[in-house]
Amino acid sequence: MASEDFVHLHVHTDYSMLDGASKISKLVNAAAEAGQKAVAITDHGYVFGAYEFYKNAVAAGVKPIIGVEAYVTPGTSRHDRSRVQWGTKAQQDAGDDVSARGAYTHLTLLSRTTAGMHNLFRLASYASLDGQMGKWPRMDREILSKYSDGLIASTGCPSGEIQTRIRLGQWDEAVKAAGEYQDMFGKENYFVELMDHGLELERRVTKDLIELSKTIDAPLLATNDLHYVYEDDAKIQDALLCINSGSTFDTPGRFKFDGSGYYLKSAREMRELFRELPEACDNTLRVAEMCDVEFTTTAEGANYMPRFPVPAGEDEHSWFIKEVQRGLHERYPSGIPNEVQERADYEVGIITRMGFPGYFLVVSDFIRWAKEHGIRVGPGRGSGAGSMVAYAMRITDLDPLPHGLLFERFLNPDRVSMPDFDVDFDDRRRGEVLEYVTERYGDDKVAQVITYGVMKTKNSIKDSARVLGEPYALGDQMTKALPPAVMGKDITLKGIFDENDKRYAEAEDFRRQYRENPSWQRVMDIAQGVEGLTRGWGVHACAVIMSSETLTDIIPMMRRPSDGQIITQFDYPTCETLGLLKMDFLGLRNLTVISDAIENIETNGKDVPDLEHLGFDDPATFDLLQRGDTLGVFQLDGAGMRSLLRQMKPDKFGDISAVSALYRPGPMGMNSHTNYALRKNGLQEITPIHPELEEPLHDILSETYGVIVYQEQVMQTAQKVAGFTLGQADILRRAMGKKKKAELDKQYVGFRQGMLDHGYSDAAVQALWDVLLPFADYAFNKSHSAAYGVVSYWTAYLKANYPTEYMAALLTSTQNNRDRLGLYLGDCRHRHITVLPPDVNSSLMNFAAVGEDIRFGLSAIQNVGAHVVEEIIKTREEKGEFTSFTDFLDKVPLSVCNKRTIDSLIKGGAFDSLGHNRRSLVLVHEDAVDGIVDVKRKEAQGQDDLFGGGMFGDDYASGSAATIQVPELPEWDRKQKLAFEREMLGLYVSDHPLQGLEHVIAQASSHSITALAETEDTDALGMVTIAGLITSIQRKITKKGDTWAIVTVEDLEGAIDCLMFPQSYQQVATELAGDLVVSMRGRVDNSKGSPEMRVQEMRVLDTSGAMADGPLMITVPDSRMTGEVAQQLRGILEDHPGGSEVRVRLTEPGRATLMRVDRRLSVTPSPALFASLKTLLGAQCLH
Repeated sequence: MASEDFVHLHVHTDYSMLDGASKISKLVNAAAEAGQKAVAITDHGYVFGAYEFYKNAVAAGVKPIIGVEAYVTPGTSRHDRSRVQWGTKAQQDAGDDVSARGAYTHLTLLSRTTAGMHNLFRLASYASLDGQMGKWPRMDREILSKYSDGLIASTGCPSGEIQTRIRLGQWDEAVKAAGEYQDMFGKENYFVELMDHGLELERRVTKDLIELSKTIDAPLLATNDLHYVYEDDAKIQDALLCINSGSTFDTPGRFKFDGSGYYLKSAREMRELFRELPEACDNTLRVAEMCDVEFTTTAEGANYMPRFPVPAGEDEHSWFIKEVQRGLHERYPSGIPNEVQERADYEVGIITRMGFPGYFLVVSDFIRWAKEHGIRVGPGRGSGAGSMVAYAMRITDLDPLPHGLLFERFLNPDRVSMPDFDVDFDDRRRGEVLEYVTERYGDDKVAQVITYGVMKTKNSIKDSARVLGEPYALGDQMTKALPPAVMGKDITLKGIFDENDKRYAEAEDFRRQYRENPSWQRVMDIAQGVEGLTRGWGVHACAVIMSSETLTDIIPMMRRPSDGQIITQFDYPTCETLGLLKMDFLGLRNLTVISDAIENIETNGKDVPDLEHLGFDDPATFDLLQRGDTLGVFQLDGAGMRSLLRQMKPDKFGDISAVSALYRPGPMGMNSHTNYALRKNGLQEITPIHPELEEPLHDILSETYGVIVYQEQVMQTAQKVAGFTLGQADILRRAMGKKKKAELDKQYVGFRQGMLDHGYSDAAVQALWDVLLPFADYAFNKSHSAAYGVVSYWTAYLKANYPTEYMAALLTSTQNNRDRLGLYLGDCRHRHITVLPPDVNSSLMNFAAVGEDIRFGLSAIQNVGAHVVEEIIKTREEKGEFTSFTDFLDKVPLSVCNKRTIDSLIKGGAFDSLGHNRRSLVLVHEDAVDGIVDVKRKEAQGQDDLFGGGMFGDDYASGSAATIQVPELPEWDRKQKLAFEREMLGLYVSDHPLQGLEHVIAQASSHSITALAETEDTDALGMVTIAGLITSIQRKITKKGDTWAIVTVEDLEGAIDCLMFPQSYQQVATELAGDLVVSMRGRVDNSKGSPEMRVQEMRVLDTSGAMADGPLMITVPDSRMTGEVAQQLRGILEDHPGGSEVRVRLTEPGRATLMRVDRRLSVTPSPALFASLKTLLGAQCLH
């Protein structure tokens, strides 16, 4: 019976961020369980959750009512940011006046019709685009009356205009305002809203609101200001308020909800609350009857594909066909092969049928524009590289046919889905392409996209501990007890206690501590409630929405207050579902490196290679790959990848594509990467999946030596042996990837029948299915790995053939990452490329190739900004090279004459070529700068110095050169000079304090620091020893008052932070000092992205006799010293002849024997010798 029912019409979800604690799915399911036939969503100001709410509610069988609790200006224009209050000072102090000191009032709006919902979206859009004040998007009377059609409104909550006027005793104004809203929305669509949460604020006006409803003849409407789903969620919502305000539950005077009952009350509870006004509850059902909205999705034909401006007399379809043909003629100038034309015609048919010609024209147009404007574009990305049409239209740069790339993996003829080209641009110039697209298609039709940040595992724990007032250490301790993240994702808090979670077993230690600690239990109680709630929004890094219609007519839009950026209020999956096109405009740093390398090649006077028309058959490139010499090569940079390349020995482009597809957790877990490498080099037999399948699958699997690497191979297999179309095969592949049993069972029936019809046995069917199933999940998209393989090949080609120019570009791109910079500078040293220090006469802004050397860029020096560098280069070009330090100061403009800048240039070595040493210049630079600044200021005022340009011509030296004498002092010692250089450049360049001590370092360490940085599983290494120079010491105090330290140790290639906790610190406290050469022994942890060592012991190394030829001591367990090993050892020693005697220490349990080796086998200590010895005798042989 209707009088038993009730509908909630004032509801906040977690999209009322850090205020509402109702997850949409939980809310609609609770409404369905309570038998409520409809429910509304009215979040603050924005309509972020509208579609998600609609979809969930429809699925749960509950009618969705889409609304908003709007912010409305206090009678002013939405463009006017002034605050307005209506009452007396006393009323303002009592909190009765307009909210937020006169910023806004509230208004509840609900969509009655679909047209009304779109009006709601327009209102929410313009409130943000035009009316934003602080964090509140505000509507005004003007847009409310313009877009009132199809909407229902109510007087709103206590912050609403009507209640505010009543509280202030302004009855006539209240009646007038209510009458205006009635005229605006229609008499039958305006309601007087009543709430009761036990607040005095509400009770004071209830009588007057009932009176008002009689006066203007407006129906009453009972609501509950719902902020959470169940009564016991109140604590969770309160925690959100604390997180939002940065307070704890106990903070005095913090913001919190007074009253109670802000949850999804049952119809009975609401009827009981308003028992004297049953009609107020009945009217909620009436409103629910009045409201009926729907979204049109792509499944119902929504399609706002951007329209391409075509020449007169053409439509998109005819122009598209002409463009494809024109492109094919360009790509195949000596005639279009038949199979190419057939493939293109097939694709054109599908693209046209699906209605996407305009899309291809749009993408082709902006990529062409980018290339014409010198912006480097990636050769392709994602499945789009499988399209011949895309290749013809220059969207991609990889011919799909020779590489076996499939169009159906991109656009499946059996399943209509939006095509998705993700395009990579040179990182620095991506913004220019966005500007072009916005200008060409209209800023009302192009926008960037919102993303929502949710409370994740660690955040939830730390925030919950904080609001409970627990010490920071507790949250830290709890997050450290979590199982390690897998591919950047933590186990969920729910998963820790859910036996069905696949990572449940890993969390046993966490659960044990949880059971033992009441404080952990209190924190988890809150953390599990806030986990997964939306906590904020941002802008997607690369997604762009493009539309044929004005966006505000389709979805709500907003302006980011911080910078005015216009973005969507819906995230991109929602936008795509509603028929809008999402494209990813990505900035790829490696394209920037390639652009810079090409520029360096040209500047250095060499012939510039044409990468786009480069074959994939350069011997030097494959030689580089086979050596694993791929530091700085796109996708092939890591240590594990480099050792895989050495094992695989790539000799064709297909290997590059395969290696990036195989070097991922899934395939590596199944050992596919090793199997591929062994089979390629004839070290493992290629076994067929089943004897019956050997011949039919040969063409599909032979290129990968019988290992399934690509999703396309799964599709082609289904096509070949089960008669699937490639479209059906793509659906099968998706089902296998998702692992949903019902869908898999359905697919298996068709697959089995297809194979049986093709004459295969049940055993063959089962064998193939069992192999395909796990691989479909791990197999990679071949179009993507081939297209990205091209970028890998280009970077490897440049490194192999133009090493100086490529390394200069690479160093520029990592200028701000000191660790990578050190690693790549080490690589330059290995390749005998000299990296010269910066120089005011020859350095450019960035690293530059000068002949076969690389010159440091001036912008890499600390405290030297880009503007200063531009001025120095401009002065040099206009006035000629600088001949001395004083000549430099004379010529450069005033903005360069800054003491800190000049000091940094001196210490960085930028004046070394001008005849004075660094120490002398540091001594006089302050006086010199003071002198020249006065001169330049006077010049600027037109009072030329007597010796200036004026009277005596240009030959006279002005100001400083005539007065400053640079003293002839001896240079700083090597140690001091290098310490300053490191401070200014971040690393040692002209020399290295460890130069000449390489063998001491190698002898005292089991691993180099860079090797540790690149080791993924550092636990497996156990105890390791590193050696190097102490470059910084940070001493810290524990809560107990004990001292510990973070010591940075650096070898010739990298640096590592060594943590010396109180126990190990105490042992060396008196010795520990900067610039010591030490060895550190301990365990290494790489989980934070850069290695840290927990030190057990430190030893100061003796470098006094390092340059002399002291004896080399080799320690070997006696049991290991077989005749064969002795022979190999002799060979190694003979390969490194020199003056250092060798001694071998043979160890047995409890004793050791020292033997002197024949003098004829004396050696020259070197890292190469030590590496060979460690390979033969183990990492500890030199200790």
